[in-house]
Amino acid sequence: MERATVAGRVQGKVALVTGAGRSQGRSHAVTLAAEGADIIAVDIGGPMDGYPYALASEDDLAETAGLVKEAGRQVVAVTADIRDRPALTGVVAEAVATFGRLDVVVANAAIAYISAWSDVTTEIWQQTIDVNLTGTFNTVMATAPHLIAAGGGSVVLISSAAGLMAEPFLLPYVASKHGVTGLSRAFAMELAEHHIRVNSVHPGGVDTPMMGGRAATRALLAPLLEANPKLGAAFTAMLPIETTQPIDISKAVLFLASDESRYVTALAMTVDAGVTQM
Repeated sequence: MERATVAGRVQGKVALVTGAGRSQGRSHAVTLAAEGADIIAVDIGGPMDGYPYALASEDDLAETAGLVKEAGRQVVAVTADIRDRPALTGVVAEAVATFGRLDVVVANAAIAYISAWSDVTTEIWQQTIDVNLTGTFNTVMATAPHLIAAGGGSVVLISSAAGLMAEPFLLPYVASKHGVTGLSRAFAMELAEHHIRVNSVHPGGVDTPMMGGRAATRALLAPLLEANPKLGAAFTAMLPIETTQPIDISKAVLFLASDESRYVTALAMTVDAGVTQM
């Protein structure tokens, strides 16, 4: 007997993912592609002035595009700085024109610094807010008109456990991610009339190259936690696991992107092993 073909959970949709060059963004793009979506993969594709950690390169973005193609879907990969709203709007419009529609937006791109509050410079503060909060705002503003034109869709903003609770040594990051949580709720309210759902996803610690990777992050945290031992409890989770993998976050993104969540909006979905509940 011939097996029936099972459609993917986002079959026929077009999804845009920012920060798609590697890590969570790549995982989101490839996971959505594996479930039937064509992908617009957006990344800065190179270093950012003043940011001390390596960001995804154009080669990384090309690798993501290759993985989407291996999943059997079409992809448009573009470099763009989400801090530049006019440029981002133009890039998005050109990419959407290639597919003729846009159904899903995953605003994933973000940066982080680890430091004590007293070492947060004006430059660190502003850069973090510009990328994480303003960049996420710009992403929604650049894409929402295309979702409206398609008759609705899903927007998924990647916040953090730090968007729901305080975490030490991440002051600008915590502030920016709380802002992303607020953006999700505010956009959900105003875009609902256009049949657009807006939700936020809140990962705990994810094993990615951000800030140089897990080992480098631990090395940065170690002296700060040694000097402030009481603050270590802020990273305690319920489940007995070491760290979350990008695919664990992507599965939540997939649910929110799919029609399975068609009546889910303004939700702050945690994928954090319970860290926000401790």
